[in-house]
Amino acid sequence: MNRTLAHTLSVLFHPLLMPTFLFFVVLYVLPQSAVTFPPESRWLIIAIVFFSTFVIPGLGTYFMFRSGFVSSMHVESRPERNLPFFFTTVCFAITSYLFYQEQYFDRLLFYIMFLITLSVFFTYLFSFRWKISAHSVGLGGTLGILLLLHALLPESPLLYIIVAAVLVAGAVMSARLALNAHTPAEVYSGFLIGFSVGWGLWLLVT
Repeated sequence: MNRTLAHTLSVLFHPLLMPTFLFFVVLYVLPQSAVTFPPESRWLIIAIVFFSTFVIPGLGTYFMFRSGFVSSMHVESRPERNLPFFFTTVCFAITSYLFYQEQYFDRLLFYIMFLITLSVFFTYLFSFRWKISAHSVGLGGTLGILLLLHALLPESPLLYIIVAAVLVAGAVMSARLALNAHTPAEVYSGFLIGFSVGWGLWLLVT
């Protein structure tokens, strides 16, 4: 894989974008019976998730970069990953609390956001000793949650999305290896961690 394509895939499927992609599928692909939140207002949930899990953490990393706490926006150095990952975990946790606290949000939204937050927290913990692939964690978690949703709601049209998610995960993990951003062990273990946490939805809803 050439570096231009590898870099493009890494940007398009950035870990911070995975929650927005996943919530879009939940809100606009699952049967309406799965989510009771009014269809005409679901864009508001997408906006909340996008702002709190992409814009704010992204801005936080940018200010860390401008202040000299990290040497690159890509946060390639393992020791420098701790602070951005901690800040991202806090942002995700606040979003999870919002979905938990406000009763007009479906409980499914909280479950999913909680598992995503847990994945980010594990990535933060691993970053103290290991440069685990955040891309792989995000893709593995997304695929795990999609598979569980398909098992719980077999009538939902998720099969094609799951197939696409598998192909994207393979392509992005190959891209991370092509860019020499991670070792194979860091990529595959990240995917396994994310996928395992994604399956935790089964424990929460059954």
